[in-house]
Amino acid sequence: MAPRVLYCGDTSLKGAAAYLAGLMTSWHWDFDYVPSDQALAADVLTREHDVFVFSDYPASRLGSDVAADIRDRINAGAGLLMIGGWESFHGLGGDWDQSPLAVALPVEIGTADDRVNSDEACYVTVASESHPIVTGLPWRERPPLVGGFNRIVPKAGATTVLELTRLRVRREATGFKIEFGESAPLLIISQHGVGRTAAFASDVAPHWIGPMVDWGPGPQRVTGQAAGADAIEVGAAYAQFFRQLLTWCRGTR
Repeated sequence: MAPRVLYCGDTSLKGAAAYLAGLMTSWHWDFDYVPSDQALAADVLTREHDVFVFSDYPASRLGSDVAADIRDRINAGAGLLMIGGWESFHGLGGDWDQSPLAVALPVEIGTADDRVNSDEACYVTVASESHPIVTGLPWRERPPLVGGFNRIVPKAGATTVLELTRLRVRREATGFKIEFGESAPLLIISQHGVGRTAAFASDVAPHWIGPMVDWGPGPQRVTGQAAGADAIEVGAAYAQFFRQLLTWCRGTR
């Protein structure tokens, strides 16, 4: 049976949320959606959800009682995924360090702006190719590039599955010179109670995710359109990665 997902954020279905919503629709997954400017009402939680996804959704939209309820559901076996953005983690108005749900996330969230907005690309590198989230994807043959992320730090006992390495390109008299700079975590996973938790530091839709939204060899593309949303067309490897990530978060529920 396909998982049931509660998806909050990414502006609206007519905006960035069209990407993840379109993917879930193409997979025939069932999901409830809450836009970034709307509070998560307690009555939404009367439905059973296997995975909770927060992406560019400020913590202030969750009352402390609702956040604590979700935390308890993660502890009991539901999955939790936070995807990066200006209102994810601390960000610019995300302020998740102040939420009761922060204890369930696999990362330490600081009290200062953690956004990294770069005018240079970042290489994605795989720290553990044997992990189910990243298997079967061309990380070595065509590592995808992203343009920005939240700077996150793994909690003790958490696992960093993917990292970013800064890529700099310089024009010289004889051609181009490529240099590699600092590294930072991209995907960190752990558990809270018996629930699986994950933090993906970049976003799921442009602009931070950049070229990764088209990741995939040749003409392979995935299309989808959720009810009330714009249609999307993305790379097949990008779609497979997010499906594997959400599937892992679900665990055995």
